[in-house]
Amino acid sequence: MGNPKDSMKSTWRTADKSTWNMHHWAIELLGAYPTALDKEVPVFDKSSKLPYMPQWSLQRWVLFYASIPLLLQQAYASYTGHNLSGLSVFNLYFFMINANVVYQVHVLRRLGHQYGFLDGEHARDGIPDVGVSKIVHSLYKTTGSRLALSVYLTYSAEQLPSQLDWKWLPLEIGLYGIILDFWFYWYHRLMHDVGFLWKFHRTHHLTKHPNPLLAAYADHEQEFFDMVVVPIMTYFTMRVIGLNLGFYEWWVCQQYVVFAEVFGHSGLRVQSTVPSTLGWLLTAFGAEIVVEDHDLHHRKGWRKSYNYGKQTRLWDRIFGTCTDRVEAVEDNVDYENVVPMPLF
Repeated sequence: MGNPKDSMKSTWRTADKSTWNMHHWAIELLGAYPTALDKEVPVFDKSSKLPYMPQWSLQRWVLFYASIPLLLQQAYASYTGHNLSGLSVFNLYFFMINANVVYQVHVLRRLGHQYGFLDGEHARDGIPDVGVSKIVHSLYKTTGSRLALSVYLTYSAEQLPSQLDWKWLPLEIGLYGIILDFWFYWYHRLMHDVGFLWKFHRTHHLTKHPNPLLAAYADHEQEFFDMVVVPIMTYFTMRVIGLNLGFYEWWVCQQYVVFAEVFGHSGLRVQSTVPSTLGWLLTAFGAEIVVEDHDLHHRKGWRKSYNYGKQTRLWDRIFGTCTDRVEAVEDNVDYENVVPMPLF
């Protein structure tokens, strides 16, 4: 008999609500469900053409919602003549990053009920009965730890959002995703390949058809690498190559990363690459990543796997760990059926 903690059974949404705890109610009140119980999800066979979601619409979504706390902080400072303290900045941006994630889940749910999911004959995994609290804790720990790290290392009350270095930002966004993915690739691959490390990653792989919230479903050891080690290695690598990220630049870069993590676990049946300001260059080298790439990693990957990257396929290409796509192949994309990422 398997370990009950490994169960992916998800029945709590139809259970008596008197059995719920505060974490069940948090998901309920936020409406952070990957699918709605009262709506059908269309099912397509693998040969049905995928609609196309253009890169510009993803860039628009990320930049629009990333700019909200920047504008709020700038407005406050302009009105009062004082900038926010480090603690106040953490609270503002922590609220916004979680609000952005929750709203992204809302939008992806809406799209899923319209366009379906990859490998549609299998339903997407829900939020497991045994993992409701873990998912809520993991979401706040992951976003909070990364933000606390960036505030500690880079925030200065002497600088305002209006002083963000716009001329270097496009390059910083693109390189940040590529460099972060290098460190993520190797830590992720070692978690699969090295026997004693696998036990720290196996919980994340209990899902074979993940939903956006399961991006944060992991054990503490994996969370530590996701929350602290990989972002720190990325930040200092950027400094070594001469790109010293300030708080506001790092905030925007992290919004791209968080969007990709949630989007990449959605299984949404559209053809779309993860947003990157260097996406055109990655595509030229066949190193762009689409939703199906990470979906296949979960669906077929266990110990020895492939598609280890989550922001690009560059390092999978270089180190020979790509696998063939099934539905998101070029001949199976209907580029005339354009589905922009809805802003609202």
